[in-house]
Amino acid sequence: MLRRQVAVPRPSWADRAILSALARLLPRHRRCHLFVTPRTLLRWHADLVKRRWTYPKHGPGRPPIRPTIRALVLRLAAENPDWGYRRIAGQIAGLGRKVSPATVWAILKRAGVDPAPRRSGPTWAQFLKAQASGILACDFFSVETVMLTRLYCFAVVEHASRRVHVLGVTANPTAGWVAQQART
Repeated sequence: MLRRQVAVPRPSWADRAILSALARLLPRHRRCHLFVTPRTLLRWHADLVKRRWTYPKHGPGRPPIRPTIRALVLRLAAENPDWGYRRIAGQIAGLGRKVSPATVWAILKRAGVDPAPRRSGPTWAQFLKAQASGILACDFFSVETVMLTRLYCFAVVEHASRRVHVLGVTANPTAGWVAQQART
C-alpha cells in the first residue's frame, strides 16, 4: 500500500477495512507502531458502520405535484369560481385521482388564485351590527374589597346599548344553591 502512495499515505476504503481488521490481530504493544493512531482506526470503523447502515435518501419532503394534477386543479378553479379547495379535491377524487385538499390549497395559493372564494353574505362586523340587539354577554367574576373580603358578581352587557346590568353580588356564591337544597 505504501508503494502506491507518493507522499502522505491515503488509504482507500478497502485498505482501511483491512488495516482495521488486521490491527485486532496484532498484540497490543505492536499496535503502537502502525502509521495510524488507534483513534484513527476507531474513526475508520465508525465510518464503515455508518456507510453500512445509512440508507440512501429519496430527497426531503413530499414528492413533487404532477403537472397534470396542477393543470386540472387550476382548470377546475377557473371554470368553477365558486368552488373552494375542498370541493375541487372532491371532484378530482371523483375522477379517480387522490389529491389532498391541502395540496389543492397549495396549488391555488402558488398560482395566486384565492383558494376559498368569498362567500356571499355579511361580514362578521355586519352580522354583529345586525344582531347586536339580541346579543347579551355575561360574566361571573370576583372582586376583592377594601376590607379584603371577596365578593362574587354576576353581570350582563347588552351589545346594542353597551349597558351593564349587575344581576347579583354575594359573598358566598353557593348560598342560594345550599338554601334550595335544604328546602327540598
